[in-house]
Amino acid sequence: MTPPLSDDPSSPSLRIDTSKPHPARMYDYFLGGKDNYPVDQEAAEKFIAAAPEVRDGVRANRRFLHRAVRHVVADGGVRQILDIGTGLPTEPNVHQIAHAVAPGTRVAYVDNDPIVGAHSRALMNDEADTSVVLADLRDPRAVLDHPGVREVIDFDEPVALLLVAILHFITDAEDPEGIVATLRDALPAGSFLVLSHATGDLHADGRAEAAAVYKNATASMNPRPHARVLDLFGDFTLLDPGLVPVPDWRPDEPPAPGTPPIGIYGGVARKS
Repeated sequence: MTPPLSDDPSSPSLRIDTSKPHPARMYDYFLGGKDNYPVDQEAAEKFIAAAPEVRDGVRANRRFLHRAVRHVVADGGVRQILDIGTGLPTEPNVHQIAHAVAPGTRVAYVDNDPIVGAHSRALMNDEADTSVVLADLRDPRAVLDHPGVREVIDFDEPVALLLVAILHFITDAEDPEGIVATLRDALPAGSFLVLSHATGDLHADGRAEAAAVYKNATASMNPRPHARVLDLFGDFTLLDPGLVPVPDWRPDEPPAPGTPPIGIYGGVARKS
């Protein structure tokens, strides 16, 4: 079902730029992947030097995603997922997690990096009920209206919207609250918002030096405090245990002794 990537390659957000680090490729490097370039590796190593817990953090964030997807599909009854800022494919992917619970769950993957799109298409080309879309979160209306999204997502039925480790790459000037409000407003009752976001709250230095590494990347990192992240859920009802560090959101097992604090908040909320 995956449609051709027919988006305009001249669009600045859709051109492949290997001269600067890209957050998706740095994330892949943190996870131990190979879909990254020397420029991404160099920046990622600088980040690791400033925030040694980052690899634990991205793995914890990924596990949070797995648990949240299982919940919204198994307990929430959602059968369609819009994953914006999907990043490079990392098994198990969202559609694999969802299909293990409910085969036929439809998933639209959205990212602004053509490399992510190419890898995702190669992996999912034969997958029914999925689409891969090149689009930019900074233009939420274009995401919602994209034919590749509309091919698999029916906005008259509940949707699980995933904004996992993506909104901290949106600057205040780009209005993250307005972006998320546009997306929330498009969702019908019974939908879910799954969101995680970097924060400096849990470290004395605010991880400012680590965040500064992204100043030379294709998107800056903008950690936000708990209250700002909480506001992104709008009037959706947060599920227990609320907005918490991602290892603490309904963990399958308690964290190992000595696990460092993870500066990523995560939560799942439902639209009434």
